[in-house]
This record gives sequence, structure tokens and C-alpha cells, in this order.
Amino acid sequence: MNTPVRRLATVVLAMFLVLMLSASWVQYVQAPSLNADQRNVRTLYNEFGNARGPIVAGGESVALSEPVDDAFGYQRLYPDPEAYAAVTGYYSVVFGRTGLERETNDQLTGRADSLFWTRLQDLLTGRRPQGSAVETTIIPAAQEAAYEALGDQRGAAVAIDPRTGAILALVSTPSFDPNLLAGHDTAVVNEAYRALEADEGRPLINRAIAGDTYPPGSTFKLITAAAALESGLAPDGEVFAPRELDLPLTSATVSNFGGAACDAGDTTTLANALRISCNTAFAQIGLDLGDDALRRQAEAFGFGEALRVPLRVTPSSFPADPDAPQTAISAIGQFEVSATPMQMAMVSAAIANGGVQMQPYLVERVRTADLDVVESASPTELRRPISAGTASALREMMIDVVASGTGQSAQISGVEVAGKTGTAQHAEGADPHAWFTGFAPADNPQVAVAVVVERGGSMGSEATGGRVAAPIARAIMRAVMDR
Repeated sequence: MNTPVRRLATVVLAMFLVLMLSASWVQYVQAPSLNADQRNVRTLYNEFGNARGPIVAGGESVALSEPVDDAFGYQRLYPDPEAYAAVTGYYSVVFGRTGLERETNDQLTGRADSLFWTRLQDLLTGRRPQGSAVETTIIPAAQEAAYEALGDQRGAAVAIDPRTGAILALVSTPSFDPNLLAGHDTAVVNEAYRALEADEGRPLINRAIAGDTYPPGSTFKLITAAAALESGLAPDGEVFAPRELDLPLTSATVSNFGGAACDAGDTTTLANALRISCNTAFAQIGLDLGDDALRRQAEAFGFGEALRVPLRVTPSSFPADPDAPQTAISAIGQFEVSATPMQMAMVSAAIANGGVQMQPYLVERVRTADLDVVESASPTELRRPISAGTASALREMMIDVVASGTGQSAQISGVEVAGKTGTAQHAEGADPHAWFTGFAPADNPQVAVAVVVERGGSMGSEATGGRVAAPIARAIMRAVMDR
């Protein structure tokens, strides 16, 4: 064999080896990720061809599949679409999956490791594969109360059982109809998606856990108060609380809502400062404690940490290196402090639970088509951000907020409620966000909530957390306790 032929043979052999290695790499190494890719239409066709399991709340399916006479075999349906869209997400042959449709896809399709024996039994018996039912922790009455109370306002609400971490309600408004994206006519689905993306209300954003986080405003004073209590200040301890507080290093000042005084003199107690939401007192506490103490306390409650419930929760944040005036503003939940409603519900839940913060979770159990339970939630302690003594002191202070302070609109007849309001500035000239977080019954908490209404909702510039968000929280808490 002459030299040119040998070289050509070598090149051809090398090309065959590269081709074999490439094919092997795609078929064996990349196969799992390619199958899991939401853009893989073949995978979606296979999934639609099997009976996808339902997503269940309170014993009723809020997402289910029904057989249809087309190439897909099954149509995904959402019986109460807008109220549960933040929970279910959508399942689309065009745009893939979001929400629980995405995060529990292996269970819904029957591919989860916990369903191995079920798949084996189906194979041996020749039965067509069926997905499992994902049973959520959602209480329908609480979910509906949150959705109806938010109405056409932009905002979100989260309710948690502080004893277990079970998520009892998860709502984001404006919402959308997942049925529009679950259809099999791709042209219609694309048109619906474009309309949703163009909607200035951004209905596809889950405001309860993701998207833009919000300045928590005065609800953050719970964290500042916790840091103060942990440092040794008592609820009846005196704090400097002038009508207007001069900020160091600047000519700027901090004033109270409406320019009011917090007490007869220039001081007030920590408990009274929380009751009436005194800005100057908490700004001064921030200066006294310093940014490191505030950051440590915020992080102790979960700020800065990623969370999955199993939906992915955007981390809340406290500014990295604020100067003294920025620290004072941060202490009242402004400057670059940002939080999700989920995070603020977790703050209240930890206080309600004696300083123990439980891992939030949205899936109670998974059942096969034969109703066998193959997965079941187990409440898990996440962290202890504050001592039991601090939690008890905050609880009493929060009771006063609702009994005679800024949170009176959250009162429930015959039930002692603990809470904190917030009215958060966020952009110059924009109406404030309205917040409320709290729990009930205060002496034996069953539910902790957080509600945010963007730009004051229907009240606009006249909004406060007490007037706008507190009544929504009251409706949710009442629904949980009345179930």
C-alpha cells in the first residue's frame, strides 16, 4: 500500500471512530438530558400519549388529563385555572412545563424512582403506563379566599402551617388560564402565549415566590426587632424615636407616616414602636446595631438562600455593604432590601412556631393509579433563627399591632391575631406596595400569612398595609381556621 492510500485510510478510519464516539455520546451520555429537555417534542408526544397523573387539592383535581381522539391521546385540563395557576403552572406541547407540572413531572408521568415497582408491574402485566397523582398541601377554601380577596389587583399571597411548613395557599395575581397553553393547536397556543407575554400585568410571573422581589417595608421591622431583642433590648426598653431622625453623613432625614410623633417625647418602647410602626425608632435601632447584625438576623430567617418547595423560590436579599444612612433605611425594609411573600410568611411562621422555622413544602403525598402511597411528606426543621424567648416577645408585640396598632383590619372576631403591616416605597412617584404578615390564632397558631399588593392596589397612593393587605390576610386566616 503506497503512502497516499495509507494516509487516506487513516483519515477514513479516524472519521469512523469520531462518528461512532459522537453517536455513542449522544445515545448514552446525553440521552437523559435530551429526554428531559422541554424543547424535545418527541418526549412530549410520548408523555401526552400516556395518562398523566392529576394534581390534587383537597381531594379534587386541579389539573388532570382526559383521553382525546388526536395524535397526542390525552388533553391536559385545569378545572379552576386562574385560582391555581401559581401552583399547577402549565403543561404545553409548545412551551413545555412550569409550576408543579414541571417540578413533579417524573411523578406525574410515572418515571420517578419511587415508582419503579409500579412500572415493572405495568411491564409484566402489559398495562399501559399511568402517572401518579400529586396531592398538594393546598386548602381549597384558603386558596379561593386569597384569589378572591386579591381580585384584579396585582399582588400575591402565601399561607403556611407554621407547625409543619405545609403551604396552605399560594396565589399570584393577575393570573392566567393554563388551558390556553395546554391545547394541541400550536397556532392557537402560540397566539395565547404572545398575548400573555404582552400583558402589562405580567400574569405569567409567579409573584408569590419568583419574578421581582419586593421591598418589604415595615414588615422587615420584625427582623430588626428580632435583632434588637437578641442583642438584649427588652420589649419595654426605651429607644430614641424623634418626630424626624437626622441621618449621619448626609442631610437626609427619616420621618414617620404622616409626619406623626411616635410618643409624647423623643423616646418610646420597642413594643410601642412596632405597634405603631415608628420609622425613626427602627432606623435608630438599625444605626445602633449596625448592618452586620441586621444582615445576620435576616440571613438567620433565610434571606440570601435559595429554596425549593419544590417550586423554585427566588432568594430574598439584604444589601451587602450599606453605609450608616443606608443601614438605617434598610432597618425599615427600604433601600436595597428585597423579599418574596414566601420569605415574609416564613418569618411570621418561625415567630409563631416558637423560633423554629420549618421547611415549606407543597406536595403532601404521591399516589399511584392504584391509590398506593409511594411518597409522603415529612415535616422538617429548617433552622432556628431566634430563641424561644425572642419569639414569645415578638408574638406579644405583634398581637398589640393587630389589637390596637396599624394592623386592626386583620382582626377576627373571637380570635387573637398577631401581625405586622408594611407600606413600602419602591420608585420615585410610584404608589407604595401594601404588605401584611402575621399568624392566627396567636395562642395556638394554625396559619401564618404574607400578602403584598403592588402599588397600593385599588387604593393607589392612599394605600397602607393595614388598609389594603391586612383584610386579605384576614380572609385567608379565617378560611384556614373555619375549614
